[in-house]
Amino acid sequence: MIVSKSEVLPIRSSDDVVLVRQAVRRWAIELGFSLVDQTKMITAASELARNALDYGGGGSVRLESLLDGARKGLRLTFEDSGPGIPDIELALTDGYTSGKGMGMGLGGSRRLVNEFAIESRVGEGTRVTISRWR
Repeated sequence: MIVSKSEVLPIRSSDDVVLVRQAVRRWAIELGFSLVDQTKMITAASELARNALDYGGGGSVRLESLLDGARKGLRLTFEDSGPGIPDIELALTDGYTSGKGMGMGLGGSRRLVNEFAIESRVGEGTRVTISRWR
């Protein structure tokens, strides 16, 4: 797999969440994603950026354009240095929230993408990586 392009964006405010959505849309269009796939990736990115801001105290997202033979993909890696997630399986359960949300962000994001990985260490932060292929 080849990473043909990458960019890192900060997530420090609600305005940055909007900028992340716009960047993901732009990259998905460049990669030739269908409107449905663009929407899925933008929705997942929005949820994860919001989580990084609200629960992680802010962080960053790395966007990467992927080539794997004839396949093209978009990989997003969200990182924060927040309190971390003590029970990842519980956090992925629809309806569970440690804050004020509806508890659909992590699980919903996982269902919208082809690949989903999450790593978290209590007191050190969380990294969520998602990919979608066309």
